[in-house]
Amino acid sequence: MSLVKFLFPPTMFVAATSLVSCTSLAMTGISEIRGKNLQYSKFFGVGSQTATESKVKISSRPAMVMVYTPAFLAGVSSFVIFPDEGLRFLLLKSAISIHFFKRIFESIFVHKYSGEMAVDTMIVVLLSYFTSSVFMVIAQHQAMGLPEPPIDLKSPGILLFLMGLCGNFYHHYLLSKLRGKGEKQYKIPKGGLFDFVICPHYMFEALGFWGFAFISQSLYSFSFALGTTLLLMGRSYATRRWYLSKFDDFPKNVKAMIPFIF
Repeated sequence: MSLVKFLFPPTMFVAATSLVSCTSLAMTGISEIRGKNLQYSKFFGVGSQTATESKVKISSRPAMVMVYTPAFLAGVSSFVIFPDEGLRFLLLKSAISIHFFKRIFESIFVHKYSGEMAVDTMIVVLLSYFTSSVFMVIAQHQAMGLPEPPIDLKSPGILLFLMGLCGNFYHHYLLSKLRGKGEKQYKIPKGGLFDFVICPHYMFEALGFWGFAFISQSLYSFSFALGTTLLLMGRSYATRRWYLSKFDDFPKNVKAMIPFIF
């Protein structure tokens, strides 16, 4: 079935940014599998100790708030910059704003951090989320006035977004309950889909981004969702490998991100 039935025709700008975004995210996922991990969470300090000690670093909580805030502001400001551009655009702007507001809220009130984040990693992730949010908005604006795709995916997109939002929050909440007050050590997560995969929160985050893609039906949003899924699969693979190396009792049947499959 032709992609024309699902997507708005892309401009040259949208096609070029889609290719760059998907490729860079996928390559980052491959780097995670190869052991070259983004320096935050349990992977901070993994690799060359000398290189890690030379890095400028910041506490994880303010770092993560800074990572998500520009993307949230991009979503909110799009209501002012591009007002009254139809229901599809309104849904996309709302989804972007809600998603990143939730991540800021979790960073402040839900997550229990134990380490630090390299500033160069923080900048890379911040720019990735910010530019992707901006490019999704731009791609949607450039689709204004074009005929709607014959197959409308807004309704399944809303469903995917809400499933991703709720599932991601629930598993972040379960992770937060692993540590008591003042505790910093890692434990094997239990409950929810943690009995099947070590990173269900990544799976639901990917579902949320596919919700963006279905709501938007732009080439950029689909490329970003695909690239992010590949990145999170790589990160989850590295996470599973980390747990296997640290815990002798880690269940071997627990997959990385997709139950029974990966």
